[in-house]
Amino acid sequence: MNSFTTWEDVPIFENENVEAEFWADNRPDLRLMETAVATSTETSESVNISLRIDPRMLARIKRIARSRYINYQSMIKQWLSERLEQELRER
Repeated sequence: MNSFTTWEDVPIFENENVEAEFWADNRPDLRLMETAVATSTETSESVNISLRIDPRMLARIKRIARSRYINYQSMIKQWLSERLEQELRER
């Protein structure tokens, strides 16, 4: 079984059969899953921010999130979390 470390490694599937084949041979790395799960302290200590995004970019983000069956805001937070970890490792 193959393991992937970022959600970007999950392709956009043409159909359910292709998706089923992918998930039969692949799984997310445990560290990726741990960062994807919000603990109760994370949700209670969240801060709302306002961010302006180009409408076309937002539409593309939403399309990718839909293909992965997750909320687009959760996906953006996941991307930010992954990038933050990458930046901290590179220091």
